[in-house]
Order: sequence, then C-alpha cells, then structure tokens
Amino acid sequence: MIRAENVSKSFGGRTLFDQMSFSLNSRERLGLVGRNGHGKTTLLRLITGEEQPDSGAIVIPKGYRIGHVRQAIEFTCDSIVEEAVSALPPHARDQVWKAEKILAGLGFSKADMGRPPAEFSGGYQVRLNLAKALVAEPDLLLLDEPTNFLDITSIRWVERFLVAWPRELMVITHDRSFMDRVVTHVMGIHRRKARKIAGTTDAYYGQIALDEEVYEKTRLNDERRRKEVELFITRFRAKARLAGLVQSRVKTLQKMEKRNKLEQLKELEFSFREKPLPGKSALQAKHIGFAYGSDPPLFADLSLTILAGERIGIVGPNGKGKTTLLKILAGALAPQTGEVLYHPAVEKGFFEQTNVSHLVPNRTVEEEILYSDAGVDRQQARDICGAMLFSGDEALKKIAVLSGGEKSRVLLGKIIATPVNLLLLDEPTNHLDMESCDALLSALDAFAGTLVLVTHNEMFLHALAERLIVFRETGVALFDGSYQDFLDKGGWQDEKPVSAEEAEAAGAPAENLKAARKELRRRRSEIGARRTRALRPLEEEMKRLEREIERRDAETTALAQAMQAASANRNGAEIAAIAQRLHAGQKEVDRLFDALDRATREHERIAAGFDRELAELETEANGIDGKGAE
Repeated sequence: MIRAENVSKSFGGRTLFDQMSFSLNSRERLGLVGRNGHGKTTLLRLITGEEQPDSGAIVIPKGYRIGHVRQAIEFTCDSIVEEAVSALPPHARDQVWKAEKILAGLGFSKADMGRPPAEFSGGYQVRLNLAKALVAEPDLLLLDEPTNFLDITSIRWVERFLVAWPRELMVITHDRSFMDRVVTHVMGIHRRKARKIAGTTDAYYGQIALDEEVYEKTRLNDERRRKEVELFITRFRAKARLAGLVQSRVKTLQKMEKRNKLEQLKELEFSFREKPLPGKSALQAKHIGFAYGSDPPLFADLSLTILAGERIGIVGPNGKGKTTLLKILAGALAPQTGEVLYHPAVEKGFFEQTNVSHLVPNRTVEEEILYSDAGVDRQQARDICGAMLFSGDEALKKIAVLSGGEKSRVLLGKIIATPVNLLLLDEPTNHLDMESCDALLSALDAFAGTLVLVTHNEMFLHALAERLIVFRETGVALFDGSYQDFLDKGGWQDEKPVSAEEAEAAGAPAENLKAARKELRRRRSEIGARRTRALRPLEEEMKRLEREIERRDAETTALAQAMQAASANRNGAEIAAIAQRLHAGQKEVDRLFDALDRATREHERIAAGFDRELAELETEANGIDGKGAE
C-alpha cells in the first residue's frame, strides 16, 4: 500500500498536481487516466523516486519493492533468457521456467531464447524490458503504455497475466478495453486532483460528469441565492425596523462559499475532409509480394480489391508484414512482385509513426498544417490546430520541442487538412491519450471514404472493421466479416494457452466471491450507519424548526384577529402592544426560516456525499457480480 499526501508538482510555471492525495490499497489494480500532459507519467516518476514533489509526500512502506519498465535499453547478458533471469528475485534465480514463460507470452519463440538482446529490434527490446519488470515480482508494478509495441496475441497474454497479478498494479494505457478488463479501480488526474473509483473507465467518466453537473447546478443555485440575499440587503438596509433581519442576511452572505465556474477543458474534436470517389473500387493489389534481403517473403502472390467506402482491418503478430503491406498499399513502398492499381480519383492520407521524422523541426505546428495542402489558408490552419488542441500560442510551438503524442496529433492534423477519400493508418492510437482515442474513433466512424487500418486496439477493430487481412504464422489470409465474426469463428488459434498456474491464479477472485460480497454488505451497512448518525441530528432539528414555525404562524394568525378586534374597539394601547408582538413574531419566523434553510442545505450536502459512496459501492458490486456470472 502506498499513499500520496497533499502532493503538489509544477513544471515551468504549470501546475500538474495541487495538494493531491490518494491511496493504493492491498491487491488493487489501478488504471490511471487523464489527458496527455496532465501528469500521469510524472506521477509514476514520483512514485519511483525519479522525481520529487514540490510539497507533500509519497508514503511507501519500508521494504516495499516497486517495479517498472526501464526506458533505457541496457542489456549485459549474452541471451534474452539470461537477461530475463537476471531480474528474478534472488530466492528464485534458479526458476528459469518463469522467465521463459513470460518471454514466450510476450512473443519470443523458443529459438529466440538463446539469441543476444542486441539482435532484436527496438520494439522487441522494449518487450524484454517489460519481461524483466514482470519476472521481478515487485510489490507494486508500474506500467506506462505496456501495449505499445505488442501485437494482439501478446496483449491478450499480458491481460491474463495482470488479471492474475497477486499484488498491487498501476497502469497507464490508451487502450480503454484493455484497461477495463485488467483493473479493479480507475483513478483520474482531473483538475490537478486525483479522483478514484471502483470499476471501469465508463464508471469513472460517468461519475466525473455527474460530479461536475452537480457542482455547476449547486454553483448556479448559490449564485441565485447570493443575488437574492444581496437584493434583500439593498432593499431593506435603510428600514430601521428590519435592521436585525438585514444584519442576519449580511452574516449569511459572509458565510456563503464562493464557487468558481469550472474551467472549460479542451476536447479533441475533428473530422476528416472528404473528397468524393466516383467508382466501385479504391484500389486493387495484384499478386504482390515482398521480402527483406535474404529473409523469407513476408507475403507472396497476394491479391485483393478494396471497394470504395470499405473498412479493412489488418491484424496479426508483429514482424509478420502488416506495416510493410500498408506501406505498399499507400504507395510509400514498391512491391517486389505484382502491382497496386488505384482509381484515378483516389486521394490518400497515410499515417505512420515513423512519419514524424518527415516533420520539419524548425517549422511551427501552424506552418506544418498550412503547408499540407495548397487549398489551406491561415485561418483554416489555425482552426485545425485548435481541433488538435494546439490553440492560441500553442500553434506557434516548434516541432522540435513537441512530445511524441503532440507530433502524432500534428500528423493527424496534416491529414485532416488534405481532402482525402482513402485513409491508411498504422497504429494511430499510439501516443494518444484515452480521450484523443475516443475522438479519433468518432471521426473515423463518421468518415465516408475508404479506411485501411493496422491496429492492436480491439475496440477500434470491433467498431470499424468490416473485413480483415489476417497475418498468421502460416501466411496471410482474407477474412470476409467483422472482427467479432473472426473471433467467433476461431480467432487467434495461435494464442498461447493458459497454464495451470495462470488458470488457478485467474480463478482465485471467483473463489473469493462469497467473501467479497460479504465485505460489500458490511461496507454498505457501515455507510448506512454513518449516514444515520450524521443526518439524524439535522433531521430532528429540521422537524423542531418546522414545529416552531407552525406554532409561531398560529400565534401570528391569532394576533392578527386580536388586532382586528382592537381596531374595531379603537383601543390604541392594545393596538400598539399587539403590533409590537406581531413585529417580534415576524422577526422570529424569519430567523426560524433562515435556520431551517441552513439545516436543509447541510442535510442535502451530507446526504449527497453518502449517495456518492453508495453509488461507488454499487458499481463495485456490479463488477464482482459480473465476474461471478462469467
């Protein structure tokens, strides 16, 4: 278990965290969400000690081991299996099978085990660092975008591994479906604070939206109430007989909390500019093949026709040729055999991560967008910059100072600036945050042109793909159906089976369902008891005030009748005495109404807090019941 206590952190005058506090409890698997640049990675660096907070503290128990994926590629052993074994805890250094199992799960073959790490590509070296973090069996495992550089089968293996993780986990990922299947809790960095709830990302974002809606309604009600009090004070300040009542309203005004209007957070919203494509097909690939050097061909004699408006997903293990095929279809790489024919009216938009090297470092974001297409003027370039979250002076930042995620947004902006009818996208969600992925998915769904997409994000495949090009160990095949059809008809048959140890670990939560439900009932009862203790005194006070108001109102009615009788008898002394009592009675009624209003507002505030606690508990209960149903 670790705790963050009133942590604040700023960079270059920008505040990331302001008195932020949270706790990570035993066996919790926590998904960390938030927009790019809002401090997710910085928080992990604070936990590992690579950064220090400006104020506050990260409290870590003595002897608590924290593991994370090293960014530096530094290997000292002669083979990848020896490198992975070197990360095992000292008491388990002879358990080589553990390292081999994790390496196999991450896509290394049996023949790879004896090869030196330097022979592997950068993506596989990152996998080796991930394997070392997993085999180290730390008390807390920190993962920052672990699905980058992994293919779907490896992602599914990592997913099962993490679901069975017996200790604490904190993970950052742009892949919403991966996070929802792995975590028990979601915590967001939102408005420089931490907000943590049990359940999935849907539950988290729904709760944030509800909290902000309640805040805004409360703020508007408070503003209306404040204006009413100020108007009362202004209207009756000069009336001596209402001086006490006015003073009471002044004190009320002084005690009222001033709520600031919430800052409007920027959302990534955009759509692709479309150019009509008259014709049935966008392109035809005829008997194409390609190989690198003396290596076996990635594919040979591959033919396909992609129709106008069709959506194709390219899937399969890494290193089998998905990106190469996409480059050939995009015209960025010539096939060694065969040819690709395009409809004469095709206008392509090609997104690839390595294309960031084509950005000119000395240009600004605005200039890169402006030079994308001759038809783009400065105002349109500024509008696209704003859509990509480069508003105001952000659009004048040089490409050289941008992060990987920001450069990816610039590449998307360049494609948006160009009217296209054929989009070819290679892993477009890497380096985007979850909100940006949602915006991209929405824009692609609305795009009426042709789409060819390489992605390991299964949410995108489920939402978009109508046909698949499937790379397997045995070759390339076309699948005529959706991604769900593909899974229903066998899917990833080469996916690695779950070991007995993994099955036992993954089943542990099911065995504890009864205990988990009992704990939920205990917590629900405890919340109910605290709610009753907190609200009962207020409810009794409200009832007392209501009874007193009714009694005073009856007295006022009786005094009004007595006033009428005294007036009829023209009894001046009695009229004066009754008037004094009426005035005092009305003043007391006003005081009682003020007290009742304060008590009612306090009751609503406290009740709302307990309602949120119960709602979070119900979300957690639904998650446990869902696991039980599985």
